[in-house]
Amino acid sequence: MNGASREALAAARERLDALTDNTSVDAAALADDLASVTALLHREVSLRRVLTDPAQSGESKAELAARLLSGQVSGEAVDLVSGLVRSRWSQSRDLVDSVEELANTADLTAAQRAGGLDDVEDELFRFGRIVGSDQELRAALTSRTATTAAKSELLRSLLGGKAQPVTERIIVRLVTQPRGRSLEAGIESLSKLAAERRDRAVAVVTSAVPLSDRQKRRLGAALAKLYGREMHLNLDVDPAVLGGISVRVGDEIINGTVAERLEEATRRMAG
Repeated sequence: MNGASREALAAARERLDALTDNTSVDAAALADDLASVTALLHREVSLRRVLTDPAQSGESKAELAARLLSGQVSGEAVDLVSGLVRSRWSQSRDLVDSVEELANTADLTAAQRAGGLDDVEDELFRFGRIVGSDQELRAALTSRTATTAAKSELLRSLLGGKAQPVTERIIVRLVTQPRGRSLEAGIESLSKLAAERRDRAVAVVTSAVPLSDRQKRRLGAALAKLYGREMHLNLDVDPAVLGGISVRVGDEIINGTVAERLEEATRRMAG
């Protein structure tokens, strides 16, 4: 997002945080309401264009949103969406993306309250690895001919009782309402959002053998010092790296594997 949209989303995040700081607010129910609004705005292109039209006053757009949503979703959801449409947007799609992000954030807040946010982060990572290694499963989850009900049932058979309820809910939403994104991109986005919930960055660590608890603590401390914030480590084992570790933080890769050093030596000899 750029310019006005980024500012509008930042303000909406603050409003959501203030709202969910109140423990009387059911964060999971709020997430469901916001997910319903996301689906509505994605489906009704003309509506989202009206709600992001810069020629219309913010108050008139907020009143329209309130009329449409009152009685359909909670008052908290109506207030959040009304605040969103009062803002200016660079493009109409940004409004839909923002409502969706708020829905996922509300669900992650519910997990945080229940003490399960770490588990959600780990489960998202593991699910991404499973999908990446099972082409048949990926095809079933991304099929354009499979029904939403069939995909939901498949996911519930995979995750039901084996993952946090929040993990199951947000993955089901991602798969059944992809909105043009790849499954991998959607999972990565959810993982980053979960990490940000604790103001942490995600480091994907690949090693030839599992790291010991001591090694994980030392690596986490080193990365936190390097990046100036706490790191959540997503750990993967790949014998192909031969030795050492590879660390990816966002688009940056810190590669200290034997395989990488061998490749570099080969390149130098070839040069």
